[in-house]
Amino acid sequence: MSKFMFLFRGGGITVQPPPPPAELGAHLAKWRQWVGGLIESGKAEAGPPPLENGGKTLRGSAKSLTDGPFAEAKDLVSGLLVVSADSLDGAVEIARGCPIFEYGGSVEVRPLMAMPQHAT
Repeated sequence: MSKFMFLFRGGGITVQPPPPPAELGAHLAKWRQWVGGLIESGKAEAGPPPLENGGKTLRGSAKSLTDGPFAEAKDLVSGLLVVSADSLDGAVEIARGCPIFEYGGSVEVRPLMAMPQHAT
């Protein structure tokens, strides 16, 4: 099995104006069910919680600091998840079940590089 990173962009937590609380709560319940099912089936690893919209960015050799990220809400990375699948196509099929699409979000599916392990 290979590992893949799902990068979630946009979706319900970035929509303006935000959905009504009951609608957002129902949407988040779908997320919990989808991710929980993937973890229980061994297809995903428990990952960090969703990202906040703020932060800072360091750039270049001078390491200049800016507030950010500043991008259109649909382009902001709102979370990530590591999944296991037999192939890139298999990972894409898993991503198709993601609730992010209900609010126009996207899932970028990226293979993770296999890194050699060194004895310590």
